[in-house]
Amino acid sequence: MHPNRILLSLALVVVALVVQVSVLARLQLPGAVPDLLLLTVLGLALVYGHTGGALVGFAAGLLADLAPPADHAVGRYALVLCVVGYAAGLTRPENGQHRSATVPMLVVAGAALSSTLLYAGVGALVGDTAARHVGLGLLLTTATVYDLLLAPFTVPVVMALARRTAHDPLADTAGSAGDGARTYGGLLGSGGLGGLRGRTGRLGGRAGAARRGGLTARVPRSGTGRIKGVKRL
Repeated sequence: MHPNRILLSLALVVVALVVQVSVLARLQLPGAVPDLLLLTVLGLALVYGHTGGALVGFAAGLLADLAPPADHAVGRYALVLCVVGYAAGLTRPENGQHRSATVPMLVVAGAALSSTLLYAGVGALVGDTAARHVGLGLLLTTATVYDLLLAPFTVPVVMALARRTAHDPLADTAGSAGDGARTYGGLLGSGGLGGLRGRTGRLGGRAGAARRGGLTARVPRSGTGRIKGVKRL
C-alpha cells in the first residue's frame, strides 16, 4: 500500500477504536455494541479494494484484540475483519466510485451479519460460549440495526478521506489521453490545423501568382526586343 494510505488507515482505525472502547462500549445498549471499527474498515475497503481491505481489516482487528479490555483470544477479531474487509473490497467498482448508496448499505448489512456469525463461530471453536448466553439472534439483529444507523455518519466520511489518497494510474493515463485528444482536436479545428492549411494555401496561391506575374512580365519584354530588331532590319 502507498504510505499515504497506510498513515490515513492507521489514523482512522486508531480513532475508531478509541471511540468504540471509550464511548460506544459504555452505552450499555441491549445486545451487541455498535461496531465503529468495522464500519471504518468497510469504508476503506470500498475505496482501496480487496487487498487493501484485507490488510486494513487484519491490522484493525489485531489492534482490537490487543486493546484493553479485550477478553478473547488474540487474532480472533483480526481474522474476522480480514475476511470481511476482503469481501467488501470485492464490491469496489472499476472506476472506484459507487453510483448510489445502495451498495455500501448492503455491504454494511452483510458485514454486520457475517462478522457476528464469524466471530461467534470462531469463539465456539476456541471454547468461548458468550454468544450463547446473550442469544445469537439478538446479537445479529442488534448488530445489524446499530451498524446501519451509524453507517450514514461514518462510511461516507471515511470513503471521502480515502479517495484523497487513492491513486489510479489508469485514470491519470486516461486524463492525459483526453488532454492530448483535446489538443489534437484543437489542431484539427478551424483555428488549428485547418487554419494552418488555409494560410498555407493562401501563401501558396500568392507565391504562384507572383511567379506567373514575373514570367508574364519577362515574356513581353523578350518578345518586344525581337520585334524591334526585326523592324530595325
